[in-house]
Amino acid sequence: VAAKPAAPPPPAPVAAAPAADESVDPALGRGLKPGEVTLDELEAVFRSTPGPVAAAPEPAVEAAKAAPPAEVKADETTGESAVAGQNIRVRVDLLENLMTMVSELVLTRNQLLQMVRKVNDSEFAAPLQRLSLVTTELQEGVMKTRMQPIGSAWAKLPRIIRDLGRELGKKIDLQMIGAETELDRQVLELIKDPLTHMVRNSADHGLERPEERARLGKAETGKVVLQAYHEGGHIIIEIRDDGRGLDTAKIRAKALEKGLATEAELDAMSERELTRFIFKPGFSTAAKVTSVSGRGVGMDVVRTNIEKIGGTIDLRTELGKGSTFTIKIPLTLAIVSALIVESAGERFAVPQISVIELVRASPESEQRIERIETAAVLRLRNQLLPLVYLNELLGLEAEGAGLKKASEDAYVVVTQVGNHRFGMVVDRVFDTEEIVVKPVAPILRNINVYSGNTILGDGSVIMILDPNGVAQRSGQQVQDAARTDEDAAKRDGRGDERTALLLFRAGGQEPKAVPLALVARLEEIETKDVETVNGQMVVQYRGKLMPLISIGAPPTLEANGRQPVVVFADRDHNMGLMVDEIVDIVDDRLAVELKTRRDGVLGSAVIAGKATEVIDVGHFLAHARDDWFGGGAGTPFGGMDNSRRLLLVDDSPFFRNMLAPLLQVAGYEVTTAESADAALKLREDGADFDLILSDIEMPGMDGFAFAEAIRQEGRWRETPIVALSGHASQRLMDRGREVGFADYVPKLDRDALLASLEQTLNRSHAA
Repeated sequence: VAAKPAAPPPPAPVAAAPAADESVDPALGRGLKPGEVTLDELEAVFRSTPGPVAAAPEPAVEAAKAAPPAEVKADETTGESAVAGQNIRVRVDLLENLMTMVSELVLTRNQLLQMVRKVNDSEFAAPLQRLSLVTTELQEGVMKTRMQPIGSAWAKLPRIIRDLGRELGKKIDLQMIGAETELDRQVLELIKDPLTHMVRNSADHGLERPEERARLGKAETGKVVLQAYHEGGHIIIEIRDDGRGLDTAKIRAKALEKGLATEAELDAMSERELTRFIFKPGFSTAAKVTSVSGRGVGMDVVRTNIEKIGGTIDLRTELGKGSTFTIKIPLTLAIVSALIVESAGERFAVPQISVIELVRASPESEQRIERIETAAVLRLRNQLLPLVYLNELLGLEAEGAGLKKASEDAYVVVTQVGNHRFGMVVDRVFDTEEIVVKPVAPILRNINVYSGNTILGDGSVIMILDPNGVAQRSGQQVQDAARTDEDAAKRDGRGDERTALLLFRAGGQEPKAVPLALVARLEEIETKDVETVNGQMVVQYRGKLMPLISIGAPPTLEANGRQPVVVFADRDHNMGLMVDEIVDIVDDRLAVELKTRRDGVLGSAVIAGKATEVIDVGHFLAHARDDWFGGGAGTPFGGMDNSRRLLLVDDSPFFRNMLAPLLQVAGYEVTTAESADAALKLREDGADFDLILSDIEMPGMDGFAFAEAIRQEGRWRETPIVALSGHASQRLMDRGREVGFADYVPKLDRDALLASLEQTLNRSHAA
């Protein structure tokens, strides 16, 4: 009988060949059933799974089963390969060569376009248009490869400011706005150093120490703001601070000390012109030399470097409030947009970054070229623009050739360099064109009116003008024109001051005049729109009823006609003075020679060579309407009481007679004095005033001596005084502050006068 086996035998070490749907796992040494994977495959799936959150096991296993092991390993490097394939490193010189080739392509494109323009219906027009489009896109693409964010030039500034704050004992907050703004790498490299110097300068010179800022009522932490943005194809960079600002008195003294200008020249300069001295070589107002700045160099180098790349720098400052430097630079130096002009048969390119507008001047138009002594000026929108004749400046024609052409039509390229605006007179203006800037030849390198040359579409080589160099070369000529104009406007004597006057006829053939500064508008109204309310002629004007006043008897209005009206306005109120005819606007002396007691007329003067009646505008304003300033209660300035007492001191009867009615209708009780001695006599008699308005140029005791006498002793020591003058210079304004004037306003500037009186009285009440 055979014995029964106790148990089945263990499996053999080497199994039989697996079935067709099974595989072998070498690590386990056994066959794999359907649905199972090898350990190598499982490890590969584990390594290739991204992130901490893995996929579910079942889908992963199914995916591994479906793909061979070699393919899974290939997927492991797919992400890195894709990212690496999107970025490559290119040498800078290769990009520069590529940009050069694109520049040559642009030149060739321009030449082809010039050729096709001369042929009508050319078969090359369509493909050339496509070529031009591709060239433009290629140019923009290559330009993008050179672009870098301006923030890369600012990277070191926070650390520099932090170190400066510790060194100078100041609290400085640096704010950088627009760091992502992109510009050409070449331009970026050239402005790094100027920007760094200007930020250091703002921190050292501009910002005060914490204790000084606290004493001035400012936050102890000073602020320096660096901002960049695109504007019109250029980059604008602003560096501003809330520090002490520039002291023009110190700048003036330093300029006089260094012999940069005479005292008379400095007196004729505006505050903005005085601040430009800080860009002069070796100019500094620092009290002592420091390791940060104030070494006497710097800002001239900043300006030079910025102008080298075709940029401009401007400055705005306010004493006690801070300064703002504005830099305007091109996006790139390789290809720029330029205006092509011609002078004396030669063509030139003017970079559009400096061109403000084009004006065609002719003797018959409002824009006409005039001569003030030997200087040429353009009368443009009631302003005189100094002119430079390009043919004379470049020596293409003899000096004085422009004078012979002054009676002919001319093209004026209005150009601005910083805050300096002038006009270049040329013979012809062509078109704007994108030009490739080529460096100027070494033999011409020292001629600062040229910044390079270029090749036009017709193959001709022309020079590129440098507006900064033109401004420097013509500076004396332009300055002489401006000063000559100023001298012509105010002839150094108070009796020869010239004033803009409106001439008209009304109630007769004799001409009448009124200062143009008092006129709001000139209108022609439809006579059918004139109505009568309570015996007063009115017209609906800009949504309100405007009373109409006539000189003499009211005119007879035609049924369907037009009536000329001179409109006078103050805040919400208007008054129309009906006239027969508007004659002209002239600049002439105002000297009332014959006084009169007639209402509405100050007297007669010789204006434009004829005897002319000067109208008392205040008389008509007072009779236009009873509620001119709120129903007679009088609140002309935010609740100001109508009984404000004002003393007007002026030796000129004309100005007393003209200003007194104006001030009266503005709500002031006016007392006049013909001299400083007469005013002091009123003080001795016990008269009191809320405000004193005094002329500066008076015979005997002038306005400065009068102010000093008031401030020394007596009952008017605390009464605010406002200076009144036909012209103002920085020197006179500084002296006025020293002797105690609260403000300094020009004559006949009605708005400035009334605003100054309001502010002065408000400050006096607040004190």
